[in-house]
Amino acid sequence: MSKYQTINHQQLELLEREVSTKQPAKRVNIVSLKLVRESSVLYRERQIKSPGDAYKLLKPFLVDADREVFVVVCLDTKNQPTAIHVCHVGSLNASIVHPREVFKSAILANAASVLVAHNHPSTDPTPSREDIEVTRRLVEAGRIVGIELLDHVVVGGERFVSLKEKGYV
Repeated sequence: MSKYQTINHQQLELLEREVSTKQPAKRVNIVSLKLVRESSVLYRERQIKSPGDAYKLLKPFLVDADREVFVVVCLDTKNQPTAIHVCHVGSLNASIVHPREVFKSAILANAASVLVAHNHPSTDPTPSREDIEVTRRLVEAGRIVGIELLDHVVVGGERFVSLKEKGYV
């Protein structure tokens, strides 16, 4: 490791010498990314085989929330959940979700596929126009990064709607 640090130090010295004296050098941070386990839950079924299975897994995260909560479930090649990430907590009736945040945890968790879900605090699980648009964007982003979006489940109280079953995935 010390050899690696020496090489980095030498590279930085070379860069500092090559920069024009007219403009000060720009400091660039050296970072590492980590996925941190905050807690865990037991999932007896082990695999997600249907939207109902996804609902059972995510019900504790979504049903009683007073604001929209958008959750990403990372799955392995056998559709076994490996990680659950609360991607975004929105307002009473909106949650702004970007593919960048959805797939960040999936990439770090080495997910083969993902399913996403969010709640409607109104308890009406009917997908909104925005829900459908976000789903289409996530399907396309998933194709680009090589992580398939299996489904988007909208939870409203004790009911749910699968956007895959509705033909949007």
